[in-house]
Amino acid sequence: MTETLLEVRNLVKHFPVRRGWFKKEVGRVRAVDGVSFDVNEGETLALVGESGSGKTTTGRLVLRLIEPTSGEVLFEGQNVLALRREPLRKLRRKMQIIFQDPQSSLNPRMRVNTIVSEPLVIHRVADRKERDEQTADLLRLVGLDPSLGTRYPHEFSGGQRQRIGIARALALHPRFIVADEPISSLDVSIQAQILNLLMDLQEKLHLSYLFIAHDLRIVEHAADRVAVMHLGRLVEVAPTADLFKNPAHPYTRALLESIPEPVPDKKPRPVIQGEQPSPLNPPPGCHFHPRCPVAVNRCRSESPVLIDLARGHSAACHLASTS
Repeated sequence: MTETLLEVRNLVKHFPVRRGWFKKEVGRVRAVDGVSFDVNEGETLALVGESGSGKTTTGRLVLRLIEPTSGEVLFEGQNVLALRREPLRKLRRKMQIIFQDPQSSLNPRMRVNTIVSEPLVIHRVADRKERDEQTADLLRLVGLDPSLGTRYPHEFSGGQRQRIGIARALALHPRFIVADEPISSLDVSIQAQILNLLMDLQEKLHLSYLFIAHDLRIVEHAADRVAVMHLGRLVEVAPTADLFKNPAHPYTRALLESIPEPVPDKKPRPVIQGEQPSPLNPPPGCHFHPRCPVAVNRCRSESPVLIDLARGHSAACHLASTS
C-alpha cells in the first residue's frame, strides 16, 4: 500500500490590504481559500491553473516559507505548522523547493560549489572534505562537470543554472520537493531536458513532487495526478490520464481546450471569455461562474464542494454529476 507522505487540510492564506495614514485594513486577498490534497510517496501531484490562481502561494505554505492564516499541513504525520524553530529546521532537510527563475534564485556573488554546499553548511552536515565530495557528486548527478563548480552563475546558461538549483535542492537528501514551475522560464529546447532530469531523479532517489505548472502539455507527461486550482480553490483532482480524457469541471475543459495544437490549418479552439476575477473581491458562489458557459442560477449563489465522481476523481461543480 502506498504511503501518504503529505496531507494538506483546509489550507487558507488571506493577505490583508491596508490603506490610509493609519494603515487600516480595507480588505483581504484570498490567495488560498480552503485547499486540501494529499501527496503519496514517490508520486508527482501537479498543481495547475492560470496565473494568480494561488499555486505558488500554496507550495510555499506547504513548506512554511509563508505562514498560513489557518489550516493543517502534515508531513510524515507531523504537523508542520505546529513545529517550533529547531524541530522545523530538522524537518526542512526532508522538504525542499526548486524555484521558477534559476537566475534570481542563485546568489550571483557565490561560486557554484558554495551555492550547492550551502545547505550542508547550514545544517552542519559532514566536514569540509566530505562536503566537497558530496558537492561534486551532486553536480555529476544533475549532469554538470564538477570542475565547473569554481564558476559563478552568470557564466552558465539558463538550463545549467536550473541544474545547479536542482543540485542545491537535493543536497540534504529530501523526500519531498516543491517544483515551482521549474521549466517555464527556460527555452523550449531545454525544457524537455530538465523535465527528463527531474523524472529520472525521482525514480533514482524515490522523490515525491508537488509540481506547480500552467502548461498542461508538460503535466500530461510528468504527473501521476493533477489538481486544478482556480482563484484559491481546487476545482478538480484526478489521475492524469482520466483528467485529460474525461474533464469534469468547465474550467478544466477550458484549460485543456486552450492547449495549442501544431496543426497549421486547424481552426483555433475557443478560449475562456472574460478576465479572471480579483482574489480581493471574488464573486459569490462558484468563482468561475462569470466566465462559465454552462453556469446556472445555483452556481451564482452556492459555492460547490469537491465531490467524488469516480475512483480518485473529484470535482467542485454543481453540474459535474450530470455533465
